Amino acid sequence: MKETVNRPYILITNDDGFEAKGIQKLTEALRSLGDIVVFAPDSPRSGASSAITITGVSFRKVSEEKGLTVYCCSGTPVDCIKLALNNVLEKKPDLIVSGINHGSNAAVSVVYSGTLGAAAEGAIFRIPSVGFSLDNHLPDADFSETQKIATIVCKKILEESLPNGTYLNVNVPAVEHVKGIKMCSQTEGKWENEFYEKEDAKGDKQYFFAGEFVSNESQLPSNDIAWLNKGYATIVPCKIDITDYSLLSKMTSWETSSLSLSEQ
Repeated sequence: MKETVNRPYILITNDDGFEAKGIQKLTEALRSLGDIVVFAPDSPRSGASSAITITGVSFRKVSEEKGLTVYCCSGTPVDCIKLALNNVLEKKPDLIVSGINHGSNAAVSVVYSGTLGAAAEGAIFRIPSVGFSLDNHLPDADFSETQKIATIVCKKILEESLPNGTYLNVNVPAVEHVKGIKMCSQTEGKWENEFYEKEDAKGDKQYFFAGEFVSNESQLPSNDIAWLNKGYATIVPCKIDITDYSLLSKMTSWETSSLSLSEQ
């Protein structure tokens, strides 16, 4: 990569594929902040979460110019991060950015999202990482407000960094003008009526994901979906360590100094 002296080094990926408009607009927005390597899937990998490929992956260089090199990879978003960090990049990035995802990753969607899976992988490598999503699934969505949010947030991360093991989940509403940015927690809820049925040409039934997200209304005032519905971009800090420390402290009575299976 043809780098510029003393500029931040930024790795960008996504789960919609390297040709998606979202990642192109993200790259465009962040070029003012540093030198960029795009290393993204060769086709959509939505819903990949933190999946990895154990049967082998490949990659190729798509383009290269001063301050920007683009690769595409046959694997998942996490494969992209792992391969880039272990085998491709000449040095450790200052920042890993995933997105801009076509569709919201608020609430429990963070668990399923390939966009956030890549950000989480960056945090595992102790690199400040963030995922951006726009609440609009259209391939040709307007990403201009999300570009502004991404530039602001990424600049702040480069200035102040993030704690080890923490990454950010940033969601932006599909509005003409975002009202502001809110730090908040993840909305509690789950998906219901998740599949619709359709017969193929042979008459065999197939099931496709659709679904409807049902939130816990009592938790809404300070959580991400409520603020998105009010026209604000949301930032939820997420951690790699998923230990429930509160419950852990209450489970000491389960401990035993020794265990003999023959006594059970």
